[in-house]
Amino acid sequence: MNTFGDDLIQAMTEALAHAKGEGPAIVHAPMTPREVRVQAKLSQAQMAPLMGMSLSGYRKWEQGQRRVSGPAAALLRLIQQEPDAVKRTLLS
Repeated sequence: MNTFGDDLIQAMTEALAHAKGEGPAIVHAPMTPREVRVQAKLSQAQMAPLMGMSLSGYRKWEQGQRRVSGPAAALLRLIQQEPDAVKRTLLS
């Protein structure tokens, strides 16, 4: 079988294991952007640039009009755990 076929079989095997609750999948507890922002003591206007987005786009997250994607969720977790380090890095 070719590389693509092997990769596809591996991906489907991992997906099936995940669906069964098996395997090394990491499941994070749900969080909301607002909870993270409040915990970090930031305004919406301060939080939007940290997330690399417009203020109106960020507000749509908090209002539930848009969903948080995987990479953005990872950045939210970083802000939740290390807000000062993220601010120093992204706002310098």
